[in-house]
Amino acid sequence: MRVLVVEDEDYLAELIAEGLRSQAIATDVAHDGAEALRRFEAMDYDVVVLDRDLPEVHGDDVCRQIVDSGRLTRILMLTASGTVRDRVEGLGLGADDYLPKPFSYEELVARVLALGRRARPALPPVLKRAGVVLDIPRRQAYRDGRRLDLSRKEFAVLETLMRADGAVVGTDELIEEVWEEHISYNSNAVRVTVSKLRAKLGQPSVVETVSGSGYRMRANGDAGERMRASG
Repeated sequence: MRVLVVEDEDYLAELIAEGLRSQAIATDVAHDGAEALRRFEAMDYDVVVLDRDLPEVHGDDVCRQIVDSGRLTRILMLTASGTVRDRVEGLGLGADDYLPKPFSYEELVARVLALGRRARPALPPVLKRAGVVLDIPRRQAYRDGRRLDLSRKEFAVLETLMRADGAVVGTDELIEEVWEEHISYNSNAVRVTVSKLRAKLGQPSVVETVSGSGYRMRANGDAGERMRASG
């Protein structure tokens, strides 16, 4: 999942972003409506957490343009006003959910996760492949019954590979899915993270490097089908 937080109060924006990143959600931040629209044009987001009262371009206009784009992006609108009229107006603009300030960060994260599930094709909350079990709601991973101690990035990379169901996932796609901000496509961040993930998954290895293309997760980890663990 990838989320865009649009909030003009820097401190609040970073608090929200950190709360989402703690759940292994790639999160970008914009501080005004114009920046939000530029980011939206450049990146596919599953959810936009949108403050209604924004400088440059008002949150209502940002909401309209996101809705008019025809993308599956879901919108959680934030506002300092919690009146029924404001909630009705916000939902009438096309927002999928509405949360008045002040709010519980646990509730915000739960609502974002729920909206993210609606933005993507339905998948079971627990993914299984090659002896690996990924419990997404609980943020837990297991290999052959052994609990894995994964970092946020490692968990997110594993989730992306498991969701691909054996298809190759390119390095650029992993960067867009997992890393909060753009990093150089020549960066070795993906390679290093995949290498650490392989080490924690153990043998036989189930994450395969496809030369010139990216990575994929094998359907099984039979010793006779072990792939190279380089790259």
